[in-house]
Amino acid sequence: MYLWELFKTKKEMPKVITFGEIMLRLSTPGYLRFSQAKQFDATFGGGEANVAVSLANYGINTEFVTRFPDNDIAKSCIRDIRSYGVGTGHCIFGGERLGIYFLETGAVSRPSKVVYDRANSAISEIKPGMIDWDKVFEGADWFHWTGITPALSQGAADTCLEAVKAANRLGVTVSCDLNYRKNLWKYGKKASEIMPALVEGCDVILGNEEDADKVFGIKPEGFDVTSTGGSIDQKRFQSVCEQLMARFPKAGKVIITLRGSINANHNTWGGVLWDGKTLFQSPRYDITHIVDRVGGGDSFMGGLIYGLLTYKGDDGKALNFAVAASCLKHTIFGDFNQVTVPEVENLMKGDASGRVSR
Repeated sequence: MYLWELFKTKKEMPKVITFGEIMLRLSTPGYLRFSQAKQFDATFGGGEANVAVSLANYGINTEFVTRFPDNDIAKSCIRDIRSYGVGTGHCIFGGERLGIYFLETGAVSRPSKVVYDRANSAISEIKPGMIDWDKVFEGADWFHWTGITPALSQGAADTCLEAVKAANRLGVTVSCDLNYRKNLWKYGKKASEIMPALVEGCDVILGNEEDADKVFGIKPEGFDVTSTGGSIDQKRFQSVCEQLMARFPKAGKVIITLRGSINANHNTWGGVLWDGKTLFQSPRYDITHIVDRVGGGDSFMGGLIYGLLTYKGDDGKALNFAVAASCLKHTIFGDFNQVTVPEVENLMKGDASGRVSR
């Protein structure tokens, strides 16, 4: 039974709000280096928008909130995300530009590279009071944000905190992806100064071993992500979950994604979920021919939110859905995870053959 069947007797399905920045993505064709490229493939993407697209693909009523400049590039972006069924009715307009990021896709021993051009973007100049969060959260069940947004500017951090507090007051479930990006924290504040107040309001916390370490100084003992050889002991991360939950007691679930990097095209992928009593461990997927790993964590979060809303009381199945959905994302070009619930569930059942579906 799928989510739309579970809620077909109700007026509305669950409603999820995401808030953050969406950018123009310019990527080199194939595996070309920046120095070789004569043209770029143009798409759009950003952490919270990527989550919204995943959820819309699964049939969830989803709204993405941001601040756009009033120009043709922004209008093209709005048309693009609307084409996936994502609502944009609460977006506001102002500022001069949409942020851009450039992507060079790595191969084998050469890692991928990202160059940001997002300074003074429309959302980085947002201020508290610009968005009516009470109106945004009317009928909403879930609010999601990531650590990328408060890294952009003090105004973006303050607006994100304003949203979290409004969601808490209105009884809306709040999730975050810690998503630490060291190259974004440039306005004079450290992540460790800004993030705690935001995460305190969260019911669900997602991160990886680097996020927990760099933001909160929490890490598993004896673990080095650069020397895993693709093999990761999932049980070792229970202590990370326990420490995060102890520091942020509102959280009822803490999830850690686990990536083992053999090379740029070959990763292992899995995760753990801690509910305060039980450590759920996902299957480990061996992803041998990565097409595009950008947005992999966002596809995990989209799958997790869907799973927690759909498989109520079965956190293990929700985790497995998230990992399988993200595994499939690694086979898809672009930030957005363009897969369906049946495709994810087929992989969860063990069908990884890739046989033609006729």
